Amino acid sequence: MDILELGKQLLQDNLGQQAQGADLQGALSSLLGDGQGGVDLAGLVGKMTQNGDLGNIVSTWLGDGANAPVSADKLMDLFGEGQLAEFAAKLGTDSQGAADSLAQVLPQMLDKSSSGGSLLDSMGGVDGLLGAAGSLFK
Repeated sequence: MDILELGKQLLQDNLGQQAQGADLQGALSSLLGDGQGGVDLAGLVGKMTQNGDLGNIVSTWLGDGANAPVSADKLMDLFGEGQLAEFAAKLGTDSQGAADSLAQVLPQMLDKSSSGGSLLDSMGGVDGLLGAAGSLFK
């Protein structure tokens, strides 16, 4: 399953009826996108590693161990009010609701993308992915 389809399913499960009729894949692609209709996981990981606490959190989402939780407030700070407001409008919710949903969905998206090593192997393991993401912001 591709990452956007997975994200769509996770958002649908999280938002329930509230997401009915919303373009969930489009909303995710807009927020986390690579500019070509996909998701830029390395960019997201890099952005998170630049923010001390979030770097430690995101590293738990990669691989097969337990996922550390992330707060909606941390994600609001990470993405900014403007980006989150646009994302929320596409979901048919407010910024807080969107951030709450992301706090549930992002750990699962990254965990499932890296489960079994497919994402990690292609990037040289956790250190390789974190290093590649970090190099984007130097």
